[in-house]
Amino acid sequence: MQYICDAPGSTTWFRIETEGEAALESDAMQHAVEKHFRQAWDAAVQSYRSASSPFVEQNIGLKDHIQRTMPLFLTLRDGEGQALVTAMLPPAGRLDPTFRIIIVGPENRDPYPAHGDAIAKLGEHLGLTLERSRCYPYR
Repeated sequence: MQYICDAPGSTTWFRIETEGEAALESDAMQHAVEKHFRQAWDAAVQSYRSASSPFVEQNIGLKDHIQRTMPLFLTLRDGEGQALVTAMLPPAGRLDPTFRIIIVGPENRDPYPAHGDAIAKLGEHLGLTLERSRCYPYR
C-alpha cells in the first residue's frame, strides 16, 4: 500500500496497489472491492500499448500505465491498521465528471457519519469534493 495522507482521529489514507491488497480489503470490509479492482486492472492492462518492440522490453511502461489509467482504490486505516472506509476515485485522483466516485464503509454501509472528516481531508488533499450525496451509492 502507498501512503496518501493523514486524516483526523489518528487515521491514514493508503492506496491499494495490488490484487492481494484488494482481496484483504474485501475480506476486512465484507464488500466487493477486489472484484472492481481486478476489472479495472484488467482493463488497464488491455489498453496498454508498448512503445518498445523487443520482447524483453515490451512491458517496461506497463506499471506506470496502469497507475495512470486505473481508478484510485483507497483505504482509510486506523492506528492499529483496521480498515474503516474504502474509496474508488478517478484515475490519478483528478476530477472527471463522467467517473462515478464510490465511498463505502464495512458491508457497504454509510461511512460519512463516523468518518466524514477523514473523507473531507482526502478530498482536500486531492482537490476533489467528496460529498455524501455524490459518493455514497446506497441511500
